[in-house]
Amino acid sequence: MTEKSVDDLLPAALLERVRGRAATYDAENRFFAEDFAELAAAGYLAAAAPESFGGTCVNLETLVASQRRLAAHAPATALGVNMHLVWTQTARFLHERGIGTLDWVLRDAVAGEVFGFGISEAGNEAVLMDSFSVAEPHPEGGYLVSGTKVFTTLSPVWTRLGVHARCAGPGTDPQIVFGFVRRDAAGVREAGAGSQGLAEGRIEHPGVWNPLGMRATQSWNTQLDGVRILERDVAATISPFDGSDPLVLAIFSSFSILTASVYAGIADRALELAREAANRPARVPGGGDPDGRIRLDDPHTAATLTAAMLHHRRSLDALTLLARDVDGQYARDDWFLALAAARNEVCDEARAAVDVAMRLVGSRGFQADAELARLYRDVLAGMFHPSSSAALAATMRRTLFDDQG
Repeated sequence: MTEKSVDDLLPAALLERVRGRAATYDAENRFFAEDFAELAAAGYLAAAAPESFGGTCVNLETLVASQRRLAAHAPATALGVNMHLVWTQTARFLHERGIGTLDWVLRDAVAGEVFGFGISEAGNEAVLMDSFSVAEPHPEGGYLVSGTKVFTTLSPVWTRLGVHARCAGPGTDPQIVFGFVRRDAAGVREAGAGSQGLAEGRIEHPGVWNPLGMRATQSWNTQLDGVRILERDVAATISPFDGSDPLVLAIFSSFSILTASVYAGIADRALELAREAANRPARVPGGGDPDGRIRLDDPHTAATLTAAMLHHRRSLDALTLLARDVDGQYARDDWFLALAAARNEVCDEARAAVDVAMRLVGSRGFQADAELARLYRDVLAGMFHPSSSAALAATMRRTLFDDQG
């Protein structure tokens, strides 16, 4: 089967419909339901699944380019589906390396199940390596998990929520359990709704989702109370801060690269708007410039836009090379450092690109309902994804000290 292109995965007509709905989702602070239905129907949610599972089997490099394209049209929609794609790419990563523990994730994704990302916890700087949530062994296998996850994207629609929790029984070394909660295995109380009947445990969504940007993701807080991870849904149990398990690199690489691709897409669109603004005729009192100049003829404008585009190109190259390394299954000693650095660099560059666009577009972009104003708010979310710039700096310091030792 011929490798599908970005155009195959995301036809132009679909993207235009997605862009046309983005402002409404943002203004009404509601989930991108119509976008999600169209993307699911187009097979986009199964893009990472191998052909043998019934998926599209695109490689990570193509998936990165696709997420960039989608984000350039609707950032919140791209970030929302991104967290499902993180889990399917994680499963693909393991499958390609002969580890079949998450093959069922690929089959479920093709069958229409939706995977949410329930790893983030307030104040947990260890992120993947440890957890504030608690896992207790279930007498019939699996675990009961209790704890609160934040920014659980796709909250309205996920059917499988990937989580981690610490299991520390008496007289045993603590372990971090990674696994998936099935929505139909627990009662779910939606924000503002009454409690539903439950099979085992309860899931609630406390608080109100009212962020500055990425509003359509509907990434609610998720409180787990004695919710079961079935034995067959346990992905791995590892020691705290043990990064040697393949699952850890699979999740970290998938999350870092795919999440960065969303913000790269925001930068793509911001710089497109900046170029349009720079190519408008220069204006002077009494009409257009008598010499027919455009704004880009101004040396400062040209230098500012050129620098932003070169910076963007550099960060895209780093992101693409990392995706190729994953696709090629290359061994690297610096995977975690390289991934964290690339994600931070792309997100920082995207904020800078939007800032340049805002300066060039001018007051029209400052209107609350302007697309650029929405990009300005959406791009700020990149600061809050792990690993943070502080964590990256700490890793870099340890690397420097190790090199000197």
